[in-house]
Amino acid sequence: MATLGKFNRLRVLEPDADGMVLDGEQLGPLPLRRAEVPAGLEPGHEIEVFLALDSNDRVYATTRRPIASVGEFAFLRVVDVATAGAFLDWGMPKDLLLPFREQIRPPRVGECELVWIDLDRVSQRLVASARLKRFVAAQPPPNLRPGAPATLLISERTDLGWKVIVDESYWGLLRTTEKVRRGQRIEGFIHHVREDGMVDLGLEAPGYARVAGAAEAVLQRLESSANGFLPFHDKSSPQAIRDGLGMSKKVFKQAIGSLYKKGRITIEPEGIRKKDA
Repeated sequence: MATLGKFNRLRVLEPDADGMVLDGEQLGPLPLRRAEVPAGLEPGHEIEVFLALDSNDRVYATTRRPIASVGEFAFLRVVDVATAGAFLDWGMPKDLLLPFREQIRPPRVGECELVWIDLDRVSQRLVASARLKRFVAAQPPPNLRPGAPATLLISERTDLGWKVIVDESYWGLLRTTEKVRRGQRIEGFIHHVREDGMVDLGLEAPGYARVAGAAEAVLQRLESSANGFLPFHDKSSPQAIRDGLGMSKKVFKQAIGSLYKKGRITIEPEGIRKKDA
C-alpha cells in the first residue's frame, strides 16, 4: 500500500504531457513531473518516489529527498509563523506545518525546532510535532548492555548534561565536555543503565573497550596513511584530534601509550609512525 510522507516503489502507468503517471495504488494515479523522469523510464517500470502534498493538498510523486520522512525526528528551521501554526523547511516545495497544539514553546522565524514528522490521521496531512515524549519510549530495551554503540540525537541541555534520543527510540543522558548542539546526530556509547530507566551515555566506549577500540582505529588510520605516519602528538589540540581521529585527546593518549608499549608504533616530535611501515 502506498504511504504518504514516505518513499514508495511505484509502477509507471503511462506517459502524459507533463511527464509520467504512476500507479499510486489506493491513492490513485499520481503525476511525476517531466523534469524528474529519469532517462529510459518506460510504462511497466518501477521507480522509487516520495509521496507528498502540493499547495492544494493533492498527492504527488517526486524524486526529491526531504530532510526526513514520516516516522522520523528532524531538526528543522522555522520559515514562517501564521494563524495555523509555524511552518518548517523540510526540503520540499510545501513547508511542513507545526500546529500550535503540537508546540511546546512559541517558535521564532530563523530558529530550529526538533520535531517528529507524522501523518495526521484525521486530516491526512503531513504535520510536525515538538511534543517528543509521545514518540520516545520512557524505558530502554531490556537487553541493553554497557559498551554498546548508539546513535545520539541531541535534544536539550539540562543541569546534568544533554538529554538525547538514543537510536531514534528512547531517552538517554549524555555527559560530555565536548561541544555538541541541539539537533546534532553523533555516535556514542552506552555507559550505564540506571534503576530509574535512564541511560547514561558517553562519546567514548567505557573502560578497556574504549582504549582497545581507539588503538585499533589509530592503527587502521596509520596503515592507510602515507608512509604509515599521522601528524598527531601530545601538543596537538583536542579539537584537531577529535576532527582527525574521532576521539578525545585523553583517549588518543591512552591508545598511543598502549600501542607504544606493544611495540606497534614509534613516537616522533611531529607525530606517530607505524613501526613496521
